[in-house]
Amino acid sequence: MFNLDVLFSVGNIILFMAIFTRLSGLFFSAPLFSTYPIPPQAKVWLAATIAFLLFPIVQYNTNFVTPNSVPALTLILFKEFLIGYAIGYCANILFSGIELGVNTFTVQMGLSADQALNPASGGNSPVLTQAYTYLASMIFIGLGAHRWLFAAIYNSFKDMPIGYTLSFSPAIFEQIILITSQLFSVALGIAIPIFGVLFITDILLGFTSKMMPQMNIFMVSLPLKIYLGLLLSFIFMRPMAEHIAVLIEQFLTKISLIF
Repeated sequence: MFNLDVLFSVGNIILFMAIFTRLSGLFFSAPLFSTYPIPPQAKVWLAATIAFLLFPIVQYNTNFVTPNSVPALTLILFKEFLIGYAIGYCANILFSGIELGVNTFTVQMGLSADQALNPASGGNSPVLTQAYTYLASMIFIGLGAHRWLFAAIYNSFKDMPIGYTLSFSPAIFEQIILITSQLFSVALGIAIPIFGVLFITDILLGFTSKMMPQMNIFMVSLPLKIYLGLLLSFIFMRPMAEHIAVLIEQFLTKISLIF
């Protein structure tokens, strides 16, 4: 029979709180969980359920010492939230890069004024940006990347056990900064095919305006660039999806190596 006094002891409750806090940090920053309007109650119950499943494993493999003061408990919970947040943050850099890249060529298309509420970011963004964000989300789910995140959070309890010591070594900080710096390379890789064609179109339209000054080039260029940008978006949709799938696998591999 279970001894409820032991099961609901102060040490076990604090250990459960630490596991729950690390998962909360992941849900606070990870793609899908933080970028879509999932009800907070659902995320809390999901985090609590996963924490309940992980509790016996973590309890068996850790030598957790129960803190004897509120400041010590606060320090532990802050460290746990920071670890979970770092894992989700590294994965979310990819989505931020995709959004930045699509925003770049939509401005070149002349769709910067085409703003609508984006549930993925909570702000306003072009409709085309939302389409690519949903595409990346479907690829993310299709590849089972959410399972990689849960595997990373599970492995983090082995490499970064719950306790007073913050196990973030300089090498981990260096890798997180390196992943953050790749935001611009991801954005450039997404934007450059369509942005390059539209930039060349602008140059050709500029030559045309010099050769035919009587022609109102602005009235021609605006619908032409929108049409050309949308056409290129559909043409490059499949290669872009394959490129995003490769990027997701690369990012998740780096995350699994860090944590």
